[in-house]
Amino acid sequence: MERARSEGTVAAPAVGTDGVLVSRSRPIPDVSYRAFLASRKPPRLHWANFEGLELAGAGAAVRLMADGPDRFAAVRASAETLFDDADCTNTDAPRPRLVGGFAFSDDHEPTDTWAGFEAAEFVLPEVQLTRTEDGTWLTVNRYGAHVDVTAVEAQLDRAADAITDLPAMRPRGGSPGVRSTRRTTPKEVWIEQVADAVERIRLGDLQKVVLGCALEVDLVGDVDLPDVLERLRRTYPNCYRFLVQPTDDAGFLGAPPERLVKKSGHRVLTEALAGSVGRGGTPEADETLAQSLVDSEKIQHEQRLVVDTICEQLAPLGDVTEGEQTVRKLNNIQHLQTPITADLDTEGHVLDIVEALHPTPAVGGLPPETAAETIREVETFDRGWYAAPIGWFDADGDGEFLVGIRSGLAGGKKATLFAGNGIVADSDPQEEWDEIQLKYRPLLDELE
Repeated sequence: MERARSEGTVAAPAVGTDGVLVSRSRPIPDVSYRAFLASRKPPRLHWANFEGLELAGAGAAVRLMADGPDRFAAVRASAETLFDDADCTNTDAPRPRLVGGFAFSDDHEPTDTWAGFEAAEFVLPEVQLTRTEDGTWLTVNRYGAHVDVTAVEAQLDRAADAITDLPAMRPRGGSPGVRSTRRTTPKEVWIEQVADAVERIRLGDLQKVVLGCALEVDLVGDVDLPDVLERLRRTYPNCYRFLVQPTDDAGFLGAPPERLVKKSGHRVLTEALAGSVGRGGTPEADETLAQSLVDSEKIQHEQRLVVDTICEQLAPLGDVTEGEQTVRKLNNIQHLQTPITADLDTEGHVLDIVEALHPTPAVGGLPPETAAETIREVETFDRGWYAAPIGWFDADGDGEFLVGIRSGLAGGKKATLFAGNGIVADSDPQEEWDEIQLKYRPLLDELE
């Protein structure tokens, strides 16, 4: 399942039956993840949830790549070979974790805007940082037929020495500045697209479809991706954060609010996040807006579609429980949120659940096949990894994935930001357009 590597990517050993993974870790004092990433060359990875887990990695001990309709199973199979008989002294927090994700569609090609981004790619970083509420660890991973354990331990010593010289955890300087922006889908075209989707829904072909837009941004200076991540950390501490940067050319990053799935043993956590409104200027105004989400028949209908579908997708795997609906408040926007849990009949693998859930109705639509066809026919940009699963998993098949929204692709003096909205039968094109502009803000604010 290993694919030929894209131009500009870093070579890594192919996974085979004669290879062995060697992984060594040590606890270290807390460190600047921004500075660590800035000191390393691509591939660079960062992944953090809002519960305290933070991962950063650089270099590639192994790269797993796949495409086509079997990409989830192919990644899992190669990972099982990789982890088989691994020589690891680190089975807790700093254990080896494959970090990466999938393109939105299985027929994705890594060309043009998304050069270097495969339909599926996971990297076992050569050097990995792990932070939890219990501490911070440094890990070095190597894979091959004849790995020198002494050399791995020596590399760990050198990496630890280098980290002690890194500066404090803060952005290095100012943001690059925005020179101009251009919407790839003009407002009048968007209104036509929404009207077309609403007509399809009224005719019975669709129940819901999520239509996306892209905003092309010309920057005054070169973007520093670790700096942007650090600013997102400070502005959106209650969101996920991620960076996937396979080459020097560009990285995909963002601060999504939405968990796709978290699996630990037999326990699975996911959620439905649909419907949104802005924040108010006063507590009273903010509460009025939040209540409008709860009271909106349109938004409640959209939320119910998402909740029911996720529950149906998980039901064959075990016992599913729908939690109490709440309003999730973020820096500039708020959403209806419904937690969903499942107790699996067998331990399984997190990738099996990711495959079952992607794309959720919150980023695709219903019925899934009809929504996917509508997206291909209507949208005027290449989604690539936008709105797709991005996360990590380990040798036990446990892991956590976010949904790659509130995101953008950035490199040099260019960035492309992505946003989308769910369209249902009574959607108003102007309201949908206004809502999408809010969803560009998390990244756009950090670039201006």
